[in-house]
Amino acid sequence: MRFADAGDVEDTMTTAERVTNRKIGVIGMARSGIATAILARSLGGEPFVSDSGTAEHLKTQTDKLRKAKIPYETDGHSDRLLQSDYIIISPGVPASADIVKKIVSRGIPIFSEIEFASWVCDGKIIGVTGSNGKTTTTTLIGEIFLAAGFDTFVCGNIGLPFAQVADKIGTNGIAVVEISTFQLEWIADFRPDVALILNLSPDHLDRHGTFEAYKKLKYRITENQSAEDCLALNFGDVDTMRNNITTSANKNYFFDGDDSKAKVFVRNDELFVREYDEVKSIIRTSDIRIPGPHNLQNAAAAILASVEFGIKPETIAGVLRTFAGVEHRLETVDSVAGITFFNDSKATNVDSVCYALRSIDTSIYLIGGGRDKGASYTPLIEHGKGKIKGVILIGEAREKMFEALGREFPTQFADTLEDAVEKCFELARPGDAVLLSPACASFDMFESYEQRGKAFKQAVVKLKEGHRSGETVTD
Repeated sequence: MRFADAGDVEDTMTTAERVTNRKIGVIGMARSGIATAILARSLGGEPFVSDSGTAEHLKTQTDKLRKAKIPYETDGHSDRLLQSDYIIISPGVPASADIVKKIVSRGIPIFSEIEFASWVCDGKIIGVTGSNGKTTTTTLIGEIFLAAGFDTFVCGNIGLPFAQVADKIGTNGIAVVEISTFQLEWIADFRPDVALILNLSPDHLDRHGTFEAYKKLKYRITENQSAEDCLALNFGDVDTMRNNITTSANKNYFFDGDDSKAKVFVRNDELFVREYDEVKSIIRTSDIRIPGPHNLQNAAAAILASVEFGIKPETIAGVLRTFAGVEHRLETVDSVAGITFFNDSKATNVDSVCYALRSIDTSIYLIGGGRDKGASYTPLIEHGKGKIKGVILIGEAREKMFEALGREFPTQFADTLEDAVEKCFELARPGDAVLLSPACASFDMFESYEQRGKAFKQAVVKLKEGHRSGETVTD
């Protein structure tokens, strides 16, 4: 194990030496923080969990810690954290936080949860990062590996934290890990056997400051890879290919077009894989179930990761024919009075919304807004012209979004998501679509994009019930 700036720590240590009898501070009681503390305790470590949230707000989390006999504190960070041998930090805690600055000034090593979990994982690791498509691609890879008979664990920035399953992954197991920039910020030795960078576009600029800083964090996924490992890159993504990413890994490319440099590519509406001098057909693009042109890239990335492990084309094709996508990503919710409602709550950046606009063929009423992440909203104009009939804005970013979009599209404000759904329904006509694709984080009004998506779906259900009731009365 390598501790950044720790000086006298050995580069190679066993898991027991890394954890057993070590004082391990954990900052944050979100899912990854709780999972990290429980894993540390199970390995003989001495975790202490600290969160700035109130005891009342964190009751569910503290109940879990008490049950596991793990000490903790709420309502702020005390100097007890500074007695730790090292700190595991939750993704939601920025490097600019006062407690982080204090820890760094004391020379106490800081690691991310995926770094800690990787010490324990005995299986192979597939790491998936990028600005868009991470959840879909991670889930799709997991489905393909399950179909191929691998002992597969899908985790990370999706569903289960890596730390919750790491000790269950044996030498024949596969961890398919969705990874955000926040999780790459504090790695030291984290090394995926296959790393995928799906695409790059400005995101999280409210935290990272510049696009360049954001990209450098994405590139960290490959910094510990060796020549035995694979780095998969999107040949069609300008910002990925513009930068000659430094790596010791074997670079392979996937592409939603035809190019001799790509290992997985599209030719004549068919996906192929190139292995040595042989080209094999995988599937016709029309047979891929997940909708949208961007999902062709996601499918190509999943294929590349799968063939690296020798999975047969027919197994991959079978999953691609049946995989319908993930919840909260261009999810068709229902149709009310001929108006179709789409839940794209996971679209938390502008590029993701552009993908959604290109994927829906009908006229659209767009629901956007939430917590601003620092990027420009003007790209939505180009992709929305001739398609967006109206925009309903909610949340903290609505004024900024109005400045960008209000002169181009009829735009209204709504105080709640339910109110936004009702406004769209009043404006829309049969054949139109209502699309929740916020281009923003959810944390101003919701705990997560999942909660936001579920609230949208509940609003559609309520709308449909009310409409049906109204029709009955009229009859």
